[in-house]
Amino acid sequence: MSTNPSDARKALLSTGKLRAAINYGNPVLAQKNAAGQPQGVSVALAKALAQRLDAELEIVAFPAAGKVVDAAKDDIWDIGFLAIDPLRAEEVMFTSPYVIIEGTYLVKEDSGLSTLDDVDADGLRIAVGKGAAYDLFLSRELKHAAIERAATSAGAVDLFLEQGLDAAAGVRQPLEAAARQHPGLKVLPGYFTAIRQAMATPVRNKAAHAYLQSFIEEMKASGFVAQALQDSGQGEATVAPAAD
Repeated sequence: MSTNPSDARKALLSTGKLRAAINYGNPVLAQKNAAGQPQGVSVALAKALAQRLDAELEIVAFPAAGKVVDAAKDDIWDIGFLAIDPLRAEEVMFTSPYVIIEGTYLVKEDSGLSTLDDVDADGLRIAVGKGAAYDLFLSRELKHAAIERAATSAGAVDLFLEQGLDAAAGVRQPLEAAARQHPGLKVLPGYFTAIRQAMATPVRNKAAHAYLQSFIEEMKASGFVAQALQDSGQGEATVAPAAD
């Protein structure tokens, strides 16, 4: 596969613009600023790539990662930012990861749950965002607990609270924010999976994959990803190591 920008342009700019799918369901990657404008590391990477390709950037907003994957066949986005998962690889191609995010649990302080293993027990119910990376992971790995799915990752916390479920699974940072907002909640130490966030493109854009891979590796090595995380208030997230 080619790393030539002209090949990438041909594959990615079918409409003359670079259409970037931005998932606001993961606040570590994307948020809206006080003026309502998109920001975050995924937005910064999309802007940098559009500049490289000398193309106008069009942001296609989504409320959840699963909906980004569902739209991969609809030709409404050219690049996206998703957690690497083998099931998703049927629809999209991933670069190496640029950020590593911990998936963990939000529970009640008086629940008696103190370790990750405690959560996978008969009779326990766990809220997740439908189609999120941790939904896919837990659907494969949990042996005893039941999964209750909300429409979005943020909705999983609401579902946990409203229905009195035993835990909410998700990305550590927003779960910690929820614990600060709701006395009596805590986030369990450790993580059940290290979620590898990557740039993605629909499988039809195979010709652009090597170029996107090279771009992501350069953005990590240069410090761009680390700075974008810091600028958007997500400095605690971990930049992924260089690809082998």
